[in-house]
This record gives sequence, C-alpha cells and structure tokens, in this order.
Amino acid sequence: MTLAYIPSPSISQFNIGPVIIHIYALTMLLAIAVAIWMSAVRWKRLGGNSDQIFDIALCAVPAGIIGARLYHVITTPERFFGSTGNWVDIFKIWQGGLGIWGAVLLGALAAWAWCRHKHYPAALLCDAIAPALLVAQAIGRLGNWFNQELYGAPTTLPWGLKLNTTGTSIGSSEQCYDGSSCPTGTLFQPTFLYEMIWNLIGAALLIWIGRKAVRVLKAGSLFTLYVIWYTAGRTWIESLRIDFAHEFLGVRVNVWVSMAVFILGVMAFIIVMNRGKSTALLAEKLRTITEMEERELQEHEAHGHETHGHETQEHPKPAKTTDSAEASQPSETRSQQDDNPDPEGQSGGDAL
Repeated sequence: MTLAYIPSPSISQFNIGPVIIHIYALTMLLAIAVAIWMSAVRWKRLGGNSDQIFDIALCAVPAGIIGARLYHVITTPERFFGSTGNWVDIFKIWQGGLGIWGAVLLGALAAWAWCRHKHYPAALLCDAIAPALLVAQAIGRLGNWFNQELYGAPTTLPWGLKLNTTGTSIGSSEQCYDGSSCPTGTLFQPTFLYEMIWNLIGAALLIWIGRKAVRVLKAGSLFTLYVIWYTAGRTWIESLRIDFAHEFLGVRVNVWVSMAVFILGVMAFIIVMNRGKSTALLAEKLRTITEMEERELQEHEAHGHETHGHETQEHPKPAKTTDSAEASQPSETRSQQDDNPDPEGQSGGDAL
C-alpha cells in the first residue's frame, strides 16, 4: 500500500465563458513575467533601466517561444508530419512541447541583435538574465505537473508522482509512454520536481557567486555558469524520463545535446575569463548610454511641450464681444474711452 506520494492535479484547463484557459499557458506567462522582473532589477544595478529590458523582451520573448517550438518540432517530426502526424498541432503549444535549447538560441540571437542596435553590452545582459532564466524554467515545470507529462520511470520512493486518471490532464491517458502497461497506483519519478529544485538552487548560487566574485568574474561568465549548471542537471534528469524521444547509440538525443552544450559552456567560461572585459568597465559604458538615452528623451519631451506652446500662441483666443449695455452707449462716450485708454493697459477684451 502506498502511504506517501505527490498527487497530480485533476485539471489542466478551465473555462471562462466560451474561452478555454490552459494552466500550462498560465505558467509560461508567469515564468516570462518573473524573468523580466528579475532581469530588470539586476540590469538597473548594472546601470541600465527597466525600459531597456522591456524593449529587449519584446524581441527576445517571441523569438524564444518560436525557437522552443521549432526545436520540439525538429526533434519529434513524426508528431506533426507523415501519416500519423498533423501539422496543425505545431501551433498548439498549450499541449506542451517547448524545447529549451531552441528558446535559448533564438531568444539570445534576438536579444543580441537588439543590444547591437542600441549599443548595449550584451555580456552584461547575459549575466543579468542568467538567474532569471533558471527561475523561469523552474516555474515552467509546474505546467508539466498540471499536464501530467514528462515524468520518469516507475518508482517506490515516497515522493513518487501519482497520476490522476479521472481528470482532463494529458498524462491521464498515457501512464507509460513506452507502451507497457502499468498497474493502477504506480508511482513515477517526478522529474519536473527534480528540475524545479535544481534550477532554483542554481539561480540562488548564481546570485551568490555574482555578489561574492563580482571583481573576479568577467562580464558574461555568469551566463556560461548558467549553461554549465543547467546542462549538468538536465543530463541526469533527462536520463530518468520515459516519454518518447529519439535515441542515438541507445541514449536520448536530449542527453547528447545536454552533454555537448555542457562542454561548450566550460569552454566558453574559460574563454570569457581569459579574454572577456571587466564587468565594471561595461557597467560604466551602460550607465553612459542610459544617461544619454534619458537626456534625449527629456529633450524630446521638452521640445514637444515647446511645440505645443507655439501652436497655442499662434491661435490666440478671440476677443470678448462687448455687451449690450456698452454697445448702447452714445458714440461720443465710446470715442472718449478710445482716446483715454485704461492706465494699466487693460481693455474690454482679453489679449494673449
């Protein structure tokens, strides 16, 4: 008899009127929001401002989502093409299927392109977003829990995941991805939870290292440490999963990718530490650029106010018409008033 386990949610979606809200999508939106907020806080400490991060996010987030989906489609083409596939499912991202490597690749390229356009130090941006990416990935794994997907092999551990077969979650109808039948009540390795914990620990370590070794680490090195940490964890966590995946030499393709990126991350760390620029130097450059942007914005706003003021002066208010009593004065009286103007220079009408 199983005495302890992690339960699975009974739902993965809900309705608001005719609209279907997928909890997986909500976790993705929450992850993006938290990542932008964390990145903005860290970026401001380096000399930037929140508007710059928002502009970068407008480029990087859509590119990252597209890249994540493309990676999943490329690595599992049979789900979308061929006799058993449906290409329309490519657009149904709420059903799961976002590859982190595609997200990092296209998202990074879009962010780099914007930084190059605005002359922001891209290495500083990488360091600012590194912990935020790990936290976002941890939040995103909650979506896998609600979908009951991407879990590991059967286990008897007290923290095993128990599937809910009565709900609407994706995993409720596919207990064993490898085709074998699993007895009712079988527990599975909660790989989503392992990765959540691994990522949160990594985020905390990156923040701590960044503060303690700020004078030693070169700009961009924290991002390489993010790559090293994440791939090290992903390698063993991926090995526990039993969902369908292509294999090479008996090993899942994503495991090979994780190991390859881990090696590249180590090489990148060595190169950055030997040839990279000082964080303090690039932070000073960022502060200068930020001050210039803010000054230009202030000048633009001031110019806008001046233009509005000129337009107002060019269209003065019409003088007030005389009332009926004044109009009825004898012509001689009005003539005398015209010959003797008000000593304070005020007339019967308003002049601008």
